[in-house]
Amino acid sequence: MGTPEFAVESLRALVENNYNVVAVVTMPDKPVGRHHDTLQASPVKQYAVEQGIPVLQPERLKDEAFLDQLRSYKADIQVVVAFRMLPEVVWAMPPRGTFNLHAALLPQYRGAAPINWAIINGETRTGVTTFFLDHDIDTGRIIHRESCEISDVDTVETVYERLMRMGAKLVMRTLDDVESDCVQPIPQDELVEGELHSAPKIFKDTCRIDWSSHTVKSAYDFIRGLSPYPGAWTVLRDAKGKEQVLKVFNSLIPDSQRLRVTPTSKVNTPLAIPVTLSDGILYLTDIQLAGKKRMSAADFLRGFNMENVELV
Repeated sequence: MGTPEFAVESLRALVENNYNVVAVVTMPDKPVGRHHDTLQASPVKQYAVEQGIPVLQPERLKDEAFLDQLRSYKADIQVVVAFRMLPEVVWAMPPRGTFNLHAALLPQYRGAAPINWAIINGETRTGVTTFFLDHDIDTGRIIHRESCEISDVDTVETVYERLMRMGAKLVMRTLDDVESDCVQPIPQDELVEGELHSAPKIFKDTCRIDWSSHTVKSAYDFIRGLSPYPGAWTVLRDAKGKEQVLKVFNSLIPDSQRLRVTPTSKVNTPLAIPVTLSDGILYLTDIQLAGKKRMSAADFLRGFNMENVELV
């Protein structure tokens, strides 16, 4: 059960390693286009159709027709990767249960956006976890965890790719161990270390950069924790009060990133857009003005006069 590209990697691993995938459950096709008159299949559906795997797309997970169809496949176990919360009637259906792949080291970062929040919070490690589903989201008994580093230049894009591949391998390992009856699931309460961080869904307002609340490091982490999607953003305001939205995809901290500018650089530096924060200067290097294409700050500054412009 899954929808986005992250889930396709696990499905592909199961198919290519000859696991018996009897059916796939994914979201209904999504209306797209200017008039929402075209339906687009999810990445999981597209791959399943290519492989000749039956696809179920329920509007409601408690719908009796869907439940009857799901039961008819007599699955031994269900695997969930990047899907919505399941009702008990679904996750309790197969004899060996239902397990989920989560892109964090549970019990840390329960929620919809674990990769984003781990980077935003400046974590240096993350990983993937498989756990059996129960009544509350992301709280079930843990089967396996595998960790990896988050470097100080990683973005959501790079960590996503890394965890997607790690997760596919962990799904296969988990299936093998469950089939062999050699798993000893651990309650998450036994693995709590320090303060628990959550990973709530990210909305547009979440992505606005509040410069007044950030240090150089926290602003740097915030930007890369939302890059490339959905993208951190700020507002350019000129002397006349006109405002334009500016997305920021990358930034640099001079001391650690070897940017050849000095703390006294003016706003019209040809290399980057400097932002003065409480403890230093952060340089914006990869941006996109509303209605324009994404570009380097150097290219942007060659065609945009930053005199008397502020970021708010």
